[in-house]
Amino acid sequence: MQEIINWSDEFLAGAMVIIQLFFVSLLMVIVWGLLGATAKLSNSRIARGIANGFTVLCRGIPEFLLLLIVYFGSAVTLTNIARSWDPEIRFMDIPPFWAGAFAISLVIGAYATETFRGAFLGIDKGLVEAAKALGLTRFQVFWRLRLPMMWRLALPGFGNHLLSLLKDTALVSVIGVQGILFTAQQATTVNHKPFTMYLTVAFIFLALSTVIVVTMKCIEKYAYRHLEAAR
Repeated sequence: MQEIINWSDEFLAGAMVIIQLFFVSLLMVIVWGLLGATAKLSNSRIARGIANGFTVLCRGIPEFLLLLIVYFGSAVTLTNIARSWDPEIRFMDIPPFWAGAFAISLVIGAYATETFRGAFLGIDKGLVEAAKALGLTRFQVFWRLRLPMMWRLALPGFGNHLLSLLKDTALVSVIGVQGILFTAQQATTVNHKPFTMYLTVAFIFLALSTVIVVTMKCIEKYAYRHLEAAR
């Protein structure tokens, strides 16, 4: 117990990094998911092809491997671009935090694409046709009808994506992001208590996961409140 207390400040700081990483990645996930789902449902073959390639690639490559490819690949690309302007530049890279957020958002965004696509397909076509008959533009139909109804249908699956996103944030320690797993690794080298340190990390992730589960249940209850009132 004393070992945990000694490292409590570091674990708290690491937890804050993980929470920040989670929310930044979440915004990206929503963007990738909406863009991917819209592209898959579009009439453009090119858009559908790009979206299909995105989901196959990002779901087929392990998260850990994709994280390394994005981090080191971006460093190589930026370095080569910078050297074309200034040969004296030796190395450039994206900050590990942003590289990690981008990489894990691609993976979860690919899964969210399929969840959103299924939710869009679950909307009653008669409601869309009725909205168009009332004179609503395509943008108004999407913003006022399809998007709100899609979110309601996507909530159960999206909650699972949030849990996966949270757990994937543990991977970014490998590229130097100082999250709670990174803190546990550092503490282990000092106190040689790996079981205690990693068990602490597990409890922190479990606590954060519980918050997500409870939050999603509250959101789902609010989203389906009209059904409860109709009973």
